[in-house]
Amino acid sequence: MTSDFQQASGRILLDDPLTDGRQSETALKVWRGAARLLRQFDYACLPEVTLASNRRADLLALGPRHELLIVEVKSSIADFRADTKWPDYRLHCDRFYFATHPDVPVEIFPEEAGLILSDGFGAEILREAPEHKLAAATRKAVTLRFARNAANRLHDLSDPDGLRFFDRL
Repeated sequence: MTSDFQQASGRILLDDPLTDGRQSETALKVWRGAARLLRQFDYACLPEVTLASNRRADLLALGPRHELLIVEVKSSIADFRADTKWPDYRLHCDRFYFATHPDVPVEIFPEEAGLILSDGFGAEILREAPEHKLAAATRKAVTLRFARNAANRLHDLSDPDGLRFFDRL
């Protein structure tokens, strides 16, 4: 049985653990450039992470000093205008950024968030995000969520039939 989503052991399984099939090609390029940029600064990046609030971060990044960034990818003006939930992400990170591509006017993005411009191959930070440090308990919870997601995705890549085994029990 093949489907885009499967439910097992309380978590959603994806046929492709790197995407959930809802991202446009443009959004994936913006994500790739932003992730490459953050990797240069020694951040580990993970796409599509569901947070405790049930919001899903487009990109969650964990830095070398345990700092947490969330990057919300916006592929168009309409994509940005449709998003009213972005302030909620600040509860789960030390810094919040939008990432977009050169065809989207940067002046539409609020000053209270950082801004990354990506061309799909690389990216640059146009505006640093203000820092709002997380409480220790929240940092621990988000970091553990990051680690569990990363470990499960790595396992799913190396053993794609692993959890399907449990469906037969």
